[in-house]
Amino acid sequence: MADTTGNTAAPQTGEADSPPRKSSWRYIGPGIVVAATGVGAGDLVATLIAGSNFGYTLLWAAVIGCLVKISLAEAAGRWHLSTGRTLFEGWASLGRWTTYFFVIYAVIWGFVYGAAAMSSSALPLQALFPNVMDLEWWGVACGLVGLVFVWFNKYAVFEKVMTVLVGVMFVVTVYLAIRVTPNIPDAFAGLLPVLPDEKDSILNTLGLIGGVGGTITLAAYGYWVNAKGWTNTGWMKVMRLDNRVAYATTGIFVIAMLFVGAELLHSANIAIAGGDKGLIQLGSILEDEYGTATAKFFLIGFFATSFTSLIGVWHGVSLMFADFVARYRTRAEAKGEEVASGARERSWPFRAYLLWLTFPPIVLLFQGQPFRLIIIYGVLGAAFLPFLAGTLIWLLNSSRTPREWRSGPVSNAMLAIAGLLFLVLCVKQIWDQPWAEFF
Repeated sequence: MADTTGNTAAPQTGEADSPPRKSSWRYIGPGIVVAATGVGAGDLVATLIAGSNFGYTLLWAAVIGCLVKISLAEAAGRWHLSTGRTLFEGWASLGRWTTYFFVIYAVIWGFVYGAAAMSSSALPLQALFPNVMDLEWWGVACGLVGLVFVWFNKYAVFEKVMTVLVGVMFVVTVYLAIRVTPNIPDAFAGLLPVLPDEKDSILNTLGLIGGVGGTITLAAYGYWVNAKGWTNTGWMKVMRLDNRVAYATTGIFVIAMLFVGAELLHSANIAIAGGDKGLIQLGSILEDEYGTATAKFFLIGFFATSFTSLIGVWHGVSLMFADFVARYRTRAEAKGEEVASGARERSWPFRAYLLWLTFPPIVLLFQGQPFRLIIIYGVLGAAFLPFLAGTLIWLLNSSRTPREWRSGPVSNAMLAIAGLLFLVLCVKQIWDQPWAEFF
């Protein structure tokens, strides 16, 4: 994405971390992590269903979704690099209300998400090895493996493993897209912004745009940038290249699955369920159409998609939580250098939140998810991205950010569009909750 800040100044040089004179592919890393974490099984199912229902009509919406997320992640990374401070430090400067929102969000969202991530990772494993153990125990195993892996490994190892899993995801999704023989002229026609002639088509389209790979992991991107060792504006060009690669990769995943939905499901008028179980259904359909080998290959890709989201959240959100606790306890500025040093990953708050993501949610795997908690989880999840977009606009247009790195017209426009989009989706999510049964 182009420089959206309006800045033409040369990057600083001679700073710590020896930033390169120009951006280079060999530095790419945090973008791969955010792409892998942000695209979960639910995103792939939503795209499959869009392709199944509307063919290629909403391809343009998937592309716009990637552009919106590029702008949000770039803004988060720019804050970290231009100020030398973490995003939570920026939020804290806006008032205590941001702290209250983050704490409530982190506690409730993490509890429910932990169970969802473990269950999502367990589904393809149970399908691949049906007679080994029950789904719940596969989920427990995935959670424990994620816990041990993140607990004992620092960012460098974490990034390498995520890169391998992204490679698996890439090969599987592109293979499937080629296997179903996409109609290229129709796909190009899908780049024209046309709405399906169906009830609620606008909200469905906004939902697809908003669901293309992004939750709290967009905020975690700045922390992964620091964990990589990028802590100053000398790394700004590298960060922007890295961010573009992240959402180009996301775009390929999403477009490939939309091709599969359009060709394999839409043409045969086959409907699949929403949520992770829709991918299990797709595995059965692929087996009928193309054989057992293709189905198992797909399930391996499904596992890679789910497990990257699990360990990505286990690492990224724990890093954010550790930063919050460190600032709350010391009242000192939360700086990117401390994240880069690995101190946050070795801290007890990081590991405490890891345990919170792993062990309490195991209860939900065996007992079912409590109704009221799920409603609160849905509302908090819907509210986070409007919160992120709004606070980034505030931070990057104020004196908190050095003048040369404040948002320019393009960045402000994209962040405003993102904020409005997610606000609409948040209101819809709140409206759709069964509040009458809640009380």
